[in-house]
Amino acid sequence: MPHLYALPDDRTLTIAPGETILAATLRQGIPHAHACGGQAVCSTCRVQVLDGLAYCSPRNAPEQALADRLRLPPAVRLACQTTVAGGDVRFSRPILDTLDLELAAQELQHPGQQLGQLQQVAILFSDIQDYTVLADQLPPYDVIHILNRYFGVMSEIVAAHHGHISDFIGDGLMVVFGLSHPATAVPDALAAGQAMLRGVEQLNPYLKQMYGCAFHVRIGLHYGEAVVGHIGGNGFRKLATIGDTVNVAARIESANKEYGTYFLVSEAVVEAAGPSLVVRQGFLAPLKGKKGLHRLYEVAPEPENE
Repeated sequence: MPHLYALPDDRTLTIAPGETILAATLRQGIPHAHACGGQAVCSTCRVQVLDGLAYCSPRNAPEQALADRLRLPPAVRLACQTTVAGGDVRFSRPILDTLDLELAAQELQHPGQQLGQLQQVAILFSDIQDYTVLADQLPPYDVIHILNRYFGVMSEIVAAHHGHISDFIGDGLMVVFGLSHPATAVPDALAAGQAMLRGVEQLNPYLKQMYGCAFHVRIGLHYGEAVVGHIGGNGFRKLATIGDTVNVAARIESANKEYGTYFLVSEAVVEAAGPSLVVRQGFLAPLKGKKGLHRLYEVAPEPENE
């Protein structure tokens, strides 16, 4: 059986036939970063092969694609894809300081947490129209009280439609659909958006009685691929969703201000929803930070009894 000589750990490891370098290091308790979970869509598990490159398996298609993208030299390999046969291999992992070691060790300590996975998700952003004006007029304690009532209503709606609240951003929400029920991500998100609009209307009588004001919520929704994984430090890690799909959803929500609408969705949402989704009007719109024009559609609010 060939052996692995791991640096900077100065450890001699065994590697079984067909076992990847990453699997071998993790099996033997070596902290080894692997943000994508061994899917060859990140380079965090890369190793520098110092001796024995001839005994390493050739790059497969996913590894070669990433190597071409990052211009990796032949001796830099993805540990999650590289197996060893016929001889010993000496390699070094690019863990250079204590923080890297701590981060990699945390991944070993939290095997139930998702390190990073590409998923098809629906991303919903919402915010309260003219919230800053309202917040400036009220005592801070009243603002917190109002937001807690509002977020309490929104959280119940999100949970009822299989969504996951990823972030509270001031008065805004970022919600992910498709993590637990991928087949119904878009219908769940659309139904949740409609319910959020109705939920605010039910909250408004209280706000009018107490503060003489009312909330109007703006919603943006997009559907596409994003990387989902746990991020954070000691004592706090959360499930985060990152990628262009998230950025586009945020820009769609902001576009409501430009068009005087309250619920805008992308063309990808309309295509995924099919003929069951009724839209009021369409726009060919620029999105801040994005090239070209993007087709957006306004979703009309549903009556409460529907």
